[in-house]
Amino acid sequence: MKGSTAAERPGVQRDTEQLGHGQVDEVDKYEKLATVGQGTFGEVFKAKRCLTGQKVALKKVLMENGKEGFPITILREIKILQLLKHENVVNLIEICQTKASPYNHCKGSIYLVFDFCEHDLAVLLSNVLVKFILSEIKRVMQMLLNGLYYIHRNKILHRDMKAANVLITWHGVLKLADFRLVRAFSLAKNSQPNRYTNRMVILVGLQPPPIDLWDAGCIMAQMWTRSPIMQGNMEQHQSALISQLCGSITPEVWSNMDKYELFEKLELVKAQQINSDDVLNHDFIWSDSMPSDIKGMQFTHLTSMFEYWAPPQQKGIQITQQSTNQSRNPATTN
Repeated sequence: MKGSTAAERPGVQRDTEQLGHGQVDEVDKYEKLATVGQGTFGEVFKAKRCLTGQKVALKKVLMENGKEGFPITILREIKILQLLKHENVVNLIEICQTKASPYNHCKGSIYLVFDFCEHDLAVLLSNVLVKFILSEIKRVMQMLLNGLYYIHRNKILHRDMKAANVLITWHGVLKLADFRLVRAFSLAKNSQPNRYTNRMVILVGLQPPPIDLWDAGCIMAQMWTRSPIMQGNMEQHQSALISQLCGSITPEVWSNMDKYELFEKLELVKAQQINSDDVLNHDFIWSDSMPSDIKGMQFTHLTSMFEYWAPPQQKGIQITQQSTNQSRNPATTN
């Protein structure tokens, strides 16, 4: 590819160079330590930088067709994460790659490099040994809402707020993560509807940014229930669960609701349109049991919960038997 122009290079390489503002480093500057997540999006590894020992998370992007460039969801996620810089939003350090070669069947890979966070909230809540007191719950929600306030102020909607996408470091700092479904939105003007539409918005009757606040409220409830609330298996079931918990909705709150076919058959939630700033100033946060640092709680759970519940190690990742045994024991450290 030496001497070729950007337009002549394969799609993935061209997109990578543009997103990385030029030269993109090889991923072998990092040493993979463990697989900490995998799914339809690809794989996530715990790794360290060989020169400094800095711990990072490597998110391997699943590429369907390298000649056509990046999947649009990944492009959107990268571009927005490059703009968002906040203590409570996961930090994208850089983009790395492995070049196509006979060793990888002529298919190079792209990695997003993030600061490593030791826990996600869903895994913490699934562990019966992890206990959150009221002041710690308030602090978790305060950091979560600070992150939402920041992205909403920048006209960004997360759209996938759930406990599994809320990361927590050993220092007790919460980070919003997984921006694959993120969207920019515009505020409604002159009584015109917002241009954003989504099935979940239709289901719940919310418009951005309160749709993320709805999710945040469900996460707060999960801090006590320890598992997700209102787990519907289809839209009608989901609507019924919402109405059973929150009450019915009226056309005054959700305009034109009476025109929907199922209006007379379903009682839907009454959606209070609020924003993250309203919630941050709510009496719940600033009443008795003021928010307290959750760093102290971390000392009793020193092993990364990602590694404790990690899937079986993949071929090519070198981990000693001793370190594997340690990661299965919450009482030991790395």
